[in-house]
Amino acid sequence: MRALRILLIVVVVLAGVFIAVDRAAVYFAESEAADRVVVPGARTGSTDVSIKGFPFLTQVAGSELDEVDVKVTGIEATAGGRALRISSMEAELHQVRLTDGFSGATAARASGTAVISYEDLTKAAADGVVVEYGGDGKVKVTGTVALPVVGRTVSRSVLSTVTLVDGHTVRVHADKVPGEGIPGLEGLVREKTDFEREVGRLPNGLKLEKIQPTADGLEISVTGADVRLAG
Repeated sequence: MRALRILLIVVVVLAGVFIAVDRAAVYFAESEAADRVVVPGARTGSTDVSIKGFPFLTQVAGSELDEVDVKVTGIEATAGGRALRISSMEAELHQVRLTDGFSGATAARASGTAVISYEDLTKAAADGVVVEYGGDGKVKVTGTVALPVVGRTVSRSVLSTVTLVDGHTVRVHADKVPGEGIPGLEGLVREKTDFEREVGRLPNGLKLEKIQPTADGLEISVTGADVRLAG
C-alpha cells in the first residue's frame, strides 16, 4: 500500500509539473505569435493571440493547433484616397497548421467580426460629413452643401442604408433626401452623403460576408479558408 501511495503521489506531482510546463509554453507561444501574426496596416503591438485547447505541447508536436483566437486593434487601410480604419477585428481560427519550422501558420478556416467605428467612418467620408448611428439598423449622415443659385449653404441629415458590395466595399446610400422644391438640392446632398469605401488590407484568405450598423459601429462578419497568418 505504501508503494502504491508513493506512486500516486509521484503521478500527481508529474501531472502538475506537466500542466505547469504546458501552460508556460502556451504563454510563451502566445507572446511570440502576437509578434509574428502579420495583419497589413496593423500597428506593432496591436495584436493579441490566445491559444485554446489542452494539452498544448501535444498539439505542437503534431504541428497543428485546434483553435487560435486573434484580436487586432487599429487596422489602417486606404480607400478612395482616404484612410479607412478598422477599429478592431476578432477572429477564431481553427486547425492552424504550423509550417516552416514554426515560423509560419495557416488556418484551415476562420470566422469573426470586424468593427468600423462611426468616428472612423466619418473620417473616410467627404469633408464636412458626419456619420452616426440612426437606429433600427440605419446610419444618420449629415452634410452641408452650397446652393450656388441662392448663394447660401444648407445642412441636411438623412437616414441611410449600409450594404456590402462585392464582398469588399462599404456602400452608404440615403433612403430619401428632402428636396423641398429646390432644384438640384437632392443631387447636391447625395454627392455628400452617398459614398463607397473599399475595405482592404485583411490577411489573405479572409473575406467580408455581412454588414450591420449597430450603436457601436458597423459590424462586419468575416470568414475565411486557408488564412495565412505568418511566415
